[in-house]
Amino acid sequence: MSVPTDTKNQDKAEGGAVESGQQWQTLQRVILPSASQMDTVPLYMDMGTATGIQLPTAGDRDGKTPKARTISSPTKEAHVEDFLSRHSTSVRSGERVSFGSYFNAFPASYWRRWTTVDKVRLQVRTQGAGSVIVYKSNARGSLQRVDTRRVEGTAENFFELSLAPFGDGGWYWFDLLAGTEPLVMLDAEWQGPAVESSPGSVTLQITTLNKTDFCLNNLRLLAESKEALDHVQEILIVDQGTQKLADADGFDDIKKMLNGKLRIINQSNLGGSGGFARGMFEAVENGSDYALLMDDDVVVEPESIIRLLTFADRCKTPTLVGGHMFDLYNRTVLHTFGEVVNPYRFQPSLPSDEMILGHDFQSSNLRQTSWLHRRCDVDYNGWWMCLIPTEVIREIGLSLPLFIKWDDSEYGLRAKAHGYSTVSLPGSAVWHVSWIDKDDLVGWQAYFHARNRVVAALLHSPYEFGGRVIKESQYADVKHLVSMQYATAQGRQWALEDVLKGPEALPDLLPAKLPQIREMMSAHPDAVFKPNPEDFPAAKMDKPPRRGHGPAQPSKISLLPWAAKTVVRQLASPVKETSTERPQTTIAHQDNRWWRMAQYDSAVVSNAEGTGASWYKRDPKQLRKMLAESARLHSALLKEWPALSRKYKAAVADLTSMESWRKTFEQHTQNEIK
Repeated sequence: MSVPTDTKNQDKAEGGAVESGQQWQTLQRVILPSASQMDTVPLYMDMGTATGIQLPTAGDRDGKTPKARTISSPTKEAHVEDFLSRHSTSVRSGERVSFGSYFNAFPASYWRRWTTVDKVRLQVRTQGAGSVIVYKSNARGSLQRVDTRRVEGTAENFFELSLAPFGDGGWYWFDLLAGTEPLVMLDAEWQGPAVESSPGSVTLQITTLNKTDFCLNNLRLLAESKEALDHVQEILIVDQGTQKLADADGFDDIKKMLNGKLRIINQSNLGGSGGFARGMFEAVENGSDYALLMDDDVVVEPESIIRLLTFADRCKTPTLVGGHMFDLYNRTVLHTFGEVVNPYRFQPSLPSDEMILGHDFQSSNLRQTSWLHRRCDVDYNGWWMCLIPTEVIREIGLSLPLFIKWDDSEYGLRAKAHGYSTVSLPGSAVWHVSWIDKDDLVGWQAYFHARNRVVAALLHSPYEFGGRVIKESQYADVKHLVSMQYATAQGRQWALEDVLKGPEALPDLLPAKLPQIREMMSAHPDAVFKPNPEDFPAAKMDKPPRRGHGPAQPSKISLLPWAAKTVVRQLASPVKETSTERPQTTIAHQDNRWWRMAQYDSAVVSNAEGTGASWYKRDPKQLRKMLAESARLHSALLKEWPALSRKYKAAVADLTSMESWRKTFEQHTQNEIK
């Protein structure tokens, strides 16, 4: 945040009309990628002609509105030598660049909806001859030119812009067009009317479990970004692993660079919710205005920290403000632009049918992607990066003791129920390993998915008996069981057993459940992974598949009778003896679908990470027993739902209170390092 700028004597020739005596403060600086991150250029700057979405002006003769058409032009490769610093770039003669990009366009509709800001000012400092062209978009993604200025020599231009037209969506951005000589952008920023209050204080908290390299890298990025570090009161690392961050090579040097702001708390593994709850707890205790929660296995864009804080400080009411998640291994791919919880299915979903998961800005930039211009209102933001006011924490409590999964979405729903909104703020992000490289619905995490989804539904579902939650849970059990995923199914059944025990069981399960799950899974071959294909007998079918084709996915019409027939076959038909001696086939992870797996007696299946495989073996006796147990548990859950819902709702305040978590932390804290 910059010092307020007095524009009383500003020359109109350089900046256009300005309001006499108005002071301005930085809301968002234009930033550029470092030389080592050139694969992320499309997130910061676009090369080439201003392009966008062409919207139809009228319906056709049938009264239907034609679809919007994307107008695109060939893009040019960026040159690393043109990026002079993180805030300055050179535009080659006769060329054009656009800052209508994820990190540098101004998300006007979000500022209009959630903050007290009603106008902004764009400041652009340049050297050389050319043009500065300002654009805006509406909620449908239509591009509209706002203003153009010719520049020459060393110039400082200002554009005062209203936020009034951005009720449902839209952005501001600007392009630079060089003349016969290169045009240098010295720096640029989006400013808002000055406020008298000082920036809020932030405790930046990272929960880690044996991810020392990631933690050291992010601490280094923070240390090298003085502006971001200036806004942080304390950096708190909650280390729950066996490979301690304080013992890592290079830690002492980075600690010195952080000027006494780093503190490490070593505690038992209480999962993500236990680590993040500790961050919330300590932020309240040390008097911070905000707790900024971050995952350990991320790479942060440091400017995001400043943007989250600046936005939150200007929100009309206390608001949770989160950053987006990009794919760590494909850095122009956005995981999701925002999420809500479908209240009937009680599953995370996208707020709009137009939105997609995994949008690649390399293929379609901001100006060419219409749905990115509609403001995306969310129920929660993932805790890979989320800023939470301590005022909210004091009122609604800390995270539920859920270990992992659903802690962030449950908290967002709880905050919403208390009148506190969540905003996923464009232009603020981390890079994180995407869900494409994980499969957390299978294996040890399945227990936490199943249990915590039901707990969250008991607390927040507006439907009697949780809508489709119980039905979908039982369907999932059947799919896992006919897929020979007995360890996963066992974890899911343990989840329902623990839900039925009531909310008072959750705190004791926090440190104890994971070791129990790992021990259970070690006894199931479908959960025991080996790294090499040679670790298993060679696969062979006793007879070739019918007509040379493998299993086919049933249609929607035939699904139910096909599934019933499949379950009966698995229960009644004996396992071929040869299938116990060798697998019938090998299945790649992406082909591991229940309708395919249900046709085999045994198969070697690779995991999502590609690091190993396990041997699935059909067991009719175990299948029979677990199907019956699944039916019993879901029947009990249905019967007990109203009473359980009342119990969990009554217990939330105590489970999430400072005092309850204080007792947990006192039992499981090992030491602190300052």
